[in-house]
Amino acid sequence: MQNEDYDIETLAVRAGITRSQFGEHSEALYLTSSFVFNNAAEAQARFKGEQPGNIYARFTNPTVTMFEQRLAALEGAERCVATASGMAAILATVMGLLKAGDHIIASRSIFGSTVQLFSNIIGRFGVETTYVSPTDISEWQAALRPNTKLFFVESPSNPLTEVSDIRALSALAKQSGVVLAVDNCFCSPALQQPLKLGADIVVHSATKYLDGQGRVLGGAVLGSHQLLEGVYGFLRTAGPTMSAFNAWVFLKGLETLKLRMDAHSASALALATWLEAHPNVARVYYPGLASHPQHELAMRQQRTGGGIVAFEVKGGQPAAWQVIDATKMISITANLGDAKTTITHPTTTTHSRMTPEQRANAGINDGLLRVAVGLESLRDIQNDLARGLDAL
Repeated sequence: MQNEDYDIETLAVRAGITRSQFGEHSEALYLTSSFVFNNAAEAQARFKGEQPGNIYARFTNPTVTMFEQRLAALEGAERCVATASGMAAILATVMGLLKAGDHIIASRSIFGSTVQLFSNIIGRFGVETTYVSPTDISEWQAALRPNTKLFFVESPSNPLTEVSDIRALSALAKQSGVVLAVDNCFCSPALQQPLKLGADIVVHSATKYLDGQGRVLGGAVLGSHQLLEGVYGFLRTAGPTMSAFNAWVFLKGLETLKLRMDAHSASALALATWLEAHPNVARVYYPGLASHPQHELAMRQQRTGGGIVAFEVKGGQPAAWQVIDATKMISITANLGDAKTTITHPTTTTHSRMTPEQRANAGINDGLLRVAVGLESLRDIQNDLARGLDAL
């Protein structure tokens, strides 16, 4: 279906389906660790890559393959490699593409665990990372070195929803012989397709919107066959593998992806507008608002502003915690992309392992809260937040 002119809603329901001899309508769940060969010659051909087919579930499984093909169709990618988590997807990207002595330029506004991976783990193996502004292309240009091999950016960023100019970054990357990787977690392919904007690789935490109900962990790396060969080779050997069961759950989640993203986005815009008018809110970060610094860019790159709203309350951490603790319905958890609205205090949770200096450089202060708007009634979400905000 990738090669036909189908809309994303259709691809999300039907792309990648491979039916067994039983002709099942729903995707089959293949729970097996290994696969049987008809003879020794076939086994040799499979292991040598001379014959397509499944070998061992660490790197081949029919259910996982269906998920990979469907997500590739949604992103407009030649290939997808599914992984055990979003962080495993980023690890597989770096390990599959880079070597000791290479250099990464990354947005300073990326997920806290990604900073830890680049600085404290990958850095030990001789790959250095320089952090720059997600929105100032001149900083990326200035940070370039002869050994720079990878640009890495989240757009919108976590948690401040900063929007990077993917086309401009792509032009600089191609001019410099660098691979551009975009974490598309906040938008999903329902709202943004970075490969069409010039990115070379797209990374997902499938745990978030691709599932949509907070059930299972998973990740994905998408791009060309050539670029992803090293990523697949790392997965085949090291094994940060997506389970067949999780892939089956993601397949069902993808069926409703666009419907959910439209609903998340509509409620998030309304909530952001309401928060912006609240007297105890100092600032709201949401790409769909005209007040957002990259609003016009966001509306060119994305279909909507997405489902994440960040806002600063007046009074710092004590006030932020008061708002969190006053909620009765909203879930106090660091996950996002769920049908249930969630709230978190990034400074003390998702970005707590960053140094105070790193958080300050990324614009994350003690009064910042991040809300991932779910599918509940907007009135109920507002009332739950108002309970704490009105009492400040």
